[in-house]
Amino acid sequence: MKFKLYGIAAAIALIFTTSVHAQTASTQKSDEAKSASSAQNSEKEKIGQEHKAAMEKCNGMKDNAKDICKAEADGKKKVAEAELKSKERNTPKNQYELEKTKAEAQYDVAKQKCDDQVGDAKKACDKEAKAARDKAQAEAKKQSQKQASSGEASSGSSSGQSSDGQAAGGSSPSSSSQSSGDAATQKQGSSEQPK
Repeated sequence: MKFKLYGIAAAIALIFTTSVHAQTASTQKSDEAKSASSAQNSEKEKIGQEHKAAMEKCNGMKDNAKDICKAEADGKKKVAEAELKSKERNTPKNQYELEKTKAEAQYDVAKQKCDDQVGDAKKACDKEAKAARDKAQAEAKKQSQKQASSGEASSGSSSGQSSDGQAAGGSSPSSSSQSSGDAATQKQGSSEQPK
């Protein structure tokens, strides 16, 4: 009889301990989620403040310089938001959206810079800017598909690591091609402007 009482008491103590431990673990997970959400909101606020400061700087400018400045500020904001989303959840789709956003931002700035030119030079500048954007977006899409297919092929325990490694490597080539495309746009614009 004493053994049955001890056994029942031990079972009750074990159940109580397990439920307290489960509540503690649940509370810790909840706190971690809240702190991650808080950090994300902090980053969003920082992006918003930086954008506001950049726009205020642009307000002191005139004519097309003001438009270029605003396009740069808007582009930086969009890219920062896409980077935050990609950092939060590093998937091929988010990496593609990030690279696509970078290409669009560079295109918007290049398009504004083309407004300083006239006639055939402006048409050529616009065409070059569109070509650079389209090339960057095609490269981003190609990288995204490559990441997605390699992620599916290695769906074992290391799939997360291979996806992260490729995502970091995947963003550099298209970024450099975008920069060289933008440089080509500026060279072409400057070489045709004196005519």
